[in-house]
Amino acid sequence: MRALLLSALLSAAPPPSAAQAQKLAEQEQWDELYLAWAAVKPQGYSAPDRRAVALALGKGCDALSGTDAVMAYSLGERAVLFEETVPGLRCLAKTSLATEQRGGAEEALRRGHKRFPKEGAFALELGRLLLEDKDAQGALEVLQRISPRAPEAEQARELLEKARGASSEEREARSQARAIERRFSGEGDSAGLPPAAPSTSGLSYASGVGEDGMRTRANSRFIVKYFNNARDFSQRAEYEGRIVAALDEAHGHTRQVLGEAREAPVDVVLYTREEFRTHQGAALARTVAGLYSAGAIRINDAAELTRQTKATLVHEYVHAVVDDLVQAARGGQHVPVWLNEGLAEYVEWRYLGHDKPPVQMANRLRGAAQADQLPSLEQMSGQSLISLGDPGLAYATSAMAVRELMADGGPGRLLRLIREVGEGAPFEQALRDRYGRTIPELNEAVKAALSRR
Repeated sequence: MRALLLSALLSAAPPPSAAQAQKLAEQEQWDELYLAWAAVKPQGYSAPDRRAVALALGKGCDALSGTDAVMAYSLGERAVLFEETVPGLRCLAKTSLATEQRGGAEEALRRGHKRFPKEGAFALELGRLLLEDKDAQGALEVLQRISPRAPEAEQARELLEKARGASSEEREARSQARAIERRFSGEGDSAGLPPAAPSTSGLSYASGVGEDGMRTRANSRFIVKYFNNARDFSQRAEYEGRIVAALDEAHGHTRQVLGEAREAPVDVVLYTREEFRTHQGAALARTVAGLYSAGAIRINDAAELTRQTKATLVHEYVHAVVDDLVQAARGGQHVPVWLNEGLAEYVEWRYLGHDKPPVQMANRLRGAAQADQLPSLEQMSGQSLISLGDPGLAYATSAMAVRELMADGGPGRLLRLIREVGEGAPFEQALRDRYGRTIPELNEAVKAALSRR
């Protein structure tokens, strides 16, 4: 009731002015500043007012970044929504890292690097982050863009040396992939060439062109497909090598978390944003980073492999694993949507370095739990979560339910339940047999866990 009353009061109040934002910032009233602007949309303000609000919010982000990273991140997120400034984006990246949101940090740094290419700090910090995430080639590409005359040039040179050393294996793989490209295209003599380029897992990948004109790169686990066949040999080898490494990482991470992974090959179709819009529709192109449908992982805007794109590969790969567990291709019974999506979301959280939702979503979940407004598992059993009123809350609630099950018997018990459902056991009965719980009881366990956080 209190949350509803507060919401009603906020919606009834007139929108705050830029002068109010500046005054609150001068008084260092950071909590009040955030509350005043937490739900305000920038569209109703002039460009100068948007900039004034962004600067005030950014000032709060900087002031709190060393003492209250969660509030600092919240202020920074609102600041760049009103206007992307150099200090705002840098503070957002810094506080994203402080709140264990590496994907958010990478996105903020990429946005800063694209919008302010002469600001070498964005490229430097992005290169450092990519190196930490074992993406040496990506780090090289970014760090090489820093001008030799930039203040960050000396630090960039040190990081470049580390990146070059770490990418030696990648260069060898690209060299072999280039040789294979020549063989498939008929360019040059194929005698003495290796049969396929090795991935980091030791599996052999073979490249070619499918009947539909799509580029393919396949091994016993993945069949990668994409449309852009206009790249030259070195570009294709570079791109495919990074895709292969990301898929191997998704496979390895899923096996690490669940104890199993899918060994049957799965199609992975990589789309540019425009291609995804053409093939999957404008509505989905605006709202999803990827999806698993018709037995294939389909990734939206895969031209640049960011950490979030890799996390999406992990998420959709888990759906392929679940399909394999329930033998969907042979008519196996599907598990409830919340379990399928919740498991994928939970494994994605683990890939991003934690076993709980990002800070902003954790706060939303806690508020919804305390206000008794969490979506129920029954409501999310048979329909796509993206079609619900608040898809983000639905995905996170589902993942929290999976987290509760994982804490009670680990992944082995959960995968056995999924197999039993695939073989025809009613889900509610399998849940009672394996966990001694009903779905309403699991709902209450999720609510209790979130309410006491």
